[in-house]
Amino acid sequence: MNLNNLKPAPGSVKARKRIARGTGSGYGGTATRGHKGQKSRSGYSRKVGFEGGQMPLQRVVPKFGFKNINRVEYKAINLEVLQGVAESKKLTAIDVQSLIDAGIISKKDKIKVLGGGSLQIKLDVKAHAFSKSAKEAIEKLGGTTEIL
Repeated sequence: MNLNNLKPAPGSVKARKRIARGTGSGYGGTATRGHKGQKSRSGYSRKVGFEGGQMPLQRVVPKFGFKNINRVEYKAINLEVLQGVAESKKLTAIDVQSLIDAGIISKKDKIKVLGGGSLQIKLDVKAHAFSKSAKEAIEKLGGTTEIL
């Protein structure tokens, strides 16, 4: 094997389709565009959502609902998750940074602690929001809750 006799594996390299280069190419004449009609012309472009003159679905379906621009999206975290983080990292206080370090939330997330699962250890928790049941469960064990 030398540089002068290297070549690709048979069947791995295909020739490019040379469209509109005369009848001998096999792709002359209509140049793969079919016969006549608007779509065969150069410069043709159909509007997005155009359905051939039929009333487009986007206009048939009525407007519905709205997006509240003041909505605050919280990442929900249950008590059992806090319990797991506290046990694995041996923590007594849990804040946003400790949850980021544990890989549970990302930097921009706001967190809400929910009362799912059970808590067995006293924890001081700092979060953006708490559910009533979560707050009661944390304070019942002598822990504290702080809203950021």
